[in-house]
Amino acid sequence: MKKRIIYAVGILALGSISLSTYAFMNSPSDNDAAPKEVKEASVLPSHCHVYGEIKVVDYGEDYQVKIVDYGEDLAVKTVDYGEDNEGLWKFVEYGEDYSVKFVDYGEDFTIKYVDYGEGC
Repeated sequence: MKKRIIYAVGILALGSISLSTYAFMNSPSDNDAAPKEVKEASVLPSHCHVYGEIKVVDYGEDYQVKIVDYGEDLAVKTVDYGEDNEGLWKFVEYGEDYSVKFVDYGEDFTIKYVDYGEGC
């Protein structure tokens, strides 16, 4: 009988040690918060990823875009090839990455056409 009691107490002790170790290893620490804040601060605005092959449509658009002369959200340079960076747009009829509708109001973001300095 003594052996069974000692065996049961030993099992309970090992179980409680492993549970407390698991809880300690998985508890949030002050170091966990810093990388999350840095990651959130480095997130680009939602319109910065709109580049590549762009199709202009009248309906069914991904984004509504307003063209402005100043105060733009995104500076756009139109190109014939190499549209693989932020702010570079190649207009196409099919095979688009994004479709846009040009509007005068109610826009998702604004653009300005530029020869250099494209992007957010």
